[in-house]
Amino acid sequence: MPEFPLPVLGFAAFSGTGKTTLLKQLLPVLKQQGIRVAVVKHAHHNFETDKPGKDSYELRKSGAAPMLITSSQRMAMMMDFDEVKDPSLTEMIDYLPLHKLDCVLVEGFKHVPFNKIELHRPVMEKEVLALSDPNIIAIATDDIEKVSSVKPELPHLDLNNITELADFVCTEVERQKQLLATGKQAAGSNASGAEL
Repeated sequence: MPEFPLPVLGFAAFSGTGKTTLLKQLLPVLKQQGIRVAVVKHAHHNFETDKPGKDSYELRKSGAAPMLITSSQRMAMMMDFDEVKDPSLTEMIDYLPLHKLDCVLVEGFKHVPFNKIELHRPVMEKEVLALSDPNIIAIATDDIEKVSSVKPELPHLDLNNITELADFVCTEVERQKQLLATGKQAAGSNASGAEL
């Protein structure tokens, strides 16, 4: 499992399940609770956020890597990869301003081994990802009755209850923070011992 410098929690689901819709509802609730959140989203296509003719586009195509554009209201970083390959989640997180964040929520990257909440809608007639992914720590569904017998050892959350989902995310972020702090303390005490 990758080591991250701060709590990271993914949302895994088949396309059309509502990952982005859920995040749009969840983010304001987390922000209201004082949780500073970044989102990393994996896109499956050759997406383009810049436009030919714009200075930032022309500078990037001329070799700027990365190209950072900023104003008084926002900033954007654009960079083309030297080779076509799936991006590493760890590398993507390293681009974030970690000192300003409490956690990172991830949409996609379902094949990377890190803690995730699965979104599952039985009406879509898709397999339950938790059956094959040991990194899924909860299942959020719109039909708990139909899914409750699948992986009963996992929490089953109401996909339509944003407060319940936000509480779960906050608890998981806090749990990961404690693990990170314990790991850093252990590493620090080992280093102190080595100096003696």
